[in-house]
Amino acid sequence: MRLDQFIATSSLLSRKEARRAIHAGSVTVNSEIWKDTGKHIPAGAQVVLEGETLTLQGERYLMLNKPSGVVSATRDSEHPTALDLLPAELTRDLHIAGRLDADTTGLLLLTTDGQWSHRITSPKVNCPKTYQARLSTPLSESAIESLRAGVMLRNDPVPTKPAQVNVLEPDLIELTISEGRYHQVKRMLAAAGSHVETLHRQSIGDIILDPALEPGAYRELTEQEIASAG
Repeated sequence: MRLDQFIATSSLLSRKEARRAIHAGSVTVNSEIWKDTGKHIPAGAQVVLEGETLTLQGERYLMLNKPSGVVSATRDSEHPTALDLLPAELTRDLHIAGRLDADTTGLLLLTTDGQWSHRITSPKVNCPKTYQARLSTPLSESAIESLRAGVMLRNDPVPTKPAQVNVLEPDLIELTISEGRYHQVKRMLAAAGSHVETLHRQSIGDIILDPALEPGAYRELTEQEIASAG
């Protein structure tokens, strides 16, 4: 790996800032000052930036309990983003695997591993996602059966795939879908004759939102959780 790329990947410096630090003599490789930004680092070399030894981070896998009002984006000029809730040292190269609307709460997965997130979000995989939806009006039995069979959404040419529906309270349901169409849960429930008041994602595949996480809190995924998406 090039020296400037290594510095930018293993520290909080941008690539431009890394080059400046290298040119300024602030970087040593195996105790020697290197000023060639494009020079490749040998395997196992010790790289030190201003007295701090740097190491490359491995892939990161996080779950976040997203609060309402936070957008599922890496940056936004008007609204707080999911990455704003994380320490700066964790956010480099993170992306979101399965976005949520700003007013939807619950499980959000963030990772640096593009192949892993593709296995979760690809339409070919049919990864199940479970939501709790508080409704404006209870669903009729026929509406519930229509959701279980698949409903036609406005401006969509084919019906949704069958959903799992559990009624928890008259106006609170648990809905599991295996697609990721635009605003799908809200549109499905509108097609069934109701309106979503609040929406909360509980799980993606076998990864369940940790009940110990308060809104806005996060933790790293366990090895078992990471492997479950393989």
